[in-house]
Amino acid sequence: MAESWEWLIPRPRSKFVQVVCNECGNRQVVFEHAKTVVKCMVCGAVLARPAGGKAVIMAKKERTLE
Repeated sequence: MAESWEWLIPRPRSKFVQVVCNECGNRQVVFEHAKTVVKCMVCGAVLARPAGGKAVIMAKKERTLE
């Protein structure tokens, strides 16, 4: 019965992404739909900037977290 109800339950379309900073190599988790500029916690380089819906991720994507 639980399988027949799965299509009725909405799933989120947004995810968290682990990225690697291009400047210093620091790994950081970024929200895919970030509404503010996300900077590296070590060197201050811009990792992602908002662009309406999804954020433009400027760092290298390492993996998607669920």
